[in-house]
Amino acid sequence: MTDRRNFQTTGRDENALLQEVISLINAQPDRSIIFRDYMELCLYHPEHGYYMQERRKIGKEGDFYTSSSIGTVMGDMLGDMYIRWAADYADQEPLTLVEWGGGDGTLARHLLERVQLKQPSLYMRTELIMIEQSAYHRRLQRDQLAEHRVRWMDEREWHDLAPWRRVYLWANELLDALPVHRVMMAEHGLREIAVTWDESSGQLKEVLRPLSADVQSYVDRHGIRLAEGQITEVNVAAERWIRQLGEHIADGHVTLIDYGDEAAEIYAPHRMLGTLMCYRSHLASTDPYVHVGEQDITAHVDFTACRRAAEEAGFEDVRLETQAAYLLRGGVLDWLQDNYDPDPFSPAARRNRSIRQLLVSDQMSELFKVMTAVKREQRDG
Repeated sequence: MTDRRNFQTTGRDENALLQEVISLINAQPDRSIIFRDYMELCLYHPEHGYYMQERRKIGKEGDFYTSSSIGTVMGDMLGDMYIRWAADYADQEPLTLVEWGGGDGTLARHLLERVQLKQPSLYMRTELIMIEQSAYHRRLQRDQLAEHRVRWMDEREWHDLAPWRRVYLWANELLDALPVHRVMMAEHGLREIAVTWDESSGQLKEVLRPLSADVQSYVDRHGIRLAEGQITEVNVAAERWIRQLGEHIADGHVTLIDYGDEAAEIYAPHRMLGTLMCYRSHLASTDPYVHVGEQDITAHVDFTACRRAAEEAGFEDVRLETQAAYLLRGGVLDWLQDNYDPDPFSPAARRNRSIRQLLVSDQMSELFKVMTAVKREQRDG
């Protein structure tokens, strides 16, 4: 193994999760764990993981903003798209909405309120399922969705009840938070980045390992080529998750909203350090080894791989577009209102600003992508 970099960490006695990471590292024969396992601990440790903690992550008091933080526009658009999709079904057929990893439930509430306002009869025959593993987020969602018909599930229950039919499923910023492998093109070929603990310096350090079988298969299948010294992320979990959706959805529609790009951009030579980013109190960092369990860790989604996985899983009409293009296709410009009210905080002024921000902001409009896919089952009539 070859050491690459050292990183400062929070004090060993000050961070319970860091102590668990160190203990796990020291229990391994080679005293290291792959980065993917480290990231999973940081984000999803049952007690100390970032997403499992009882603290705000989204919005002004959290660590980052998402589209649901910017008014109701994205939820309204998802609601309109659901209404269009539902028109293909008989008037009395019960339909199911599913959100996977719904955060505090704001986006789901906006969608349901839109459907309730525009199509009351459709709203009455719609059930929402929230798939959420964080107990804290479930409590937030129950507060947000108290007035609606909602059922909560974990991933195992969703799988056990498959195959699902008449399902409209969406996930907002889910794939970018799945634990990723990190690889580096070293002198003698691709190596996987692992994490070890240096007791003498009191630091986490990166070391290099041979590629695991899953990563080698992914790299070979997608033809990933890197420049010498280049680092990138390999999101095996995203591809696997989409394939499982194909196994469990017999008839339905999927919308995935996330930041990422096509493979040619993700693995381009100018991305020598990959796309991994961390967020804490709205400050961005590229160092995942500080604030262990106290910051979000994300990586751009390889939508070329996601689209291929969806097609191979039996989805049709797989479409990838920027968030701006998705909103424009849905008719968002028709929502802009002539506003002569001098009050900049009037409802019309706030909505116009939300639309402009989602369409014009580089961080929201172009970096965010929307992938949609459809599974169809033969229906009578």
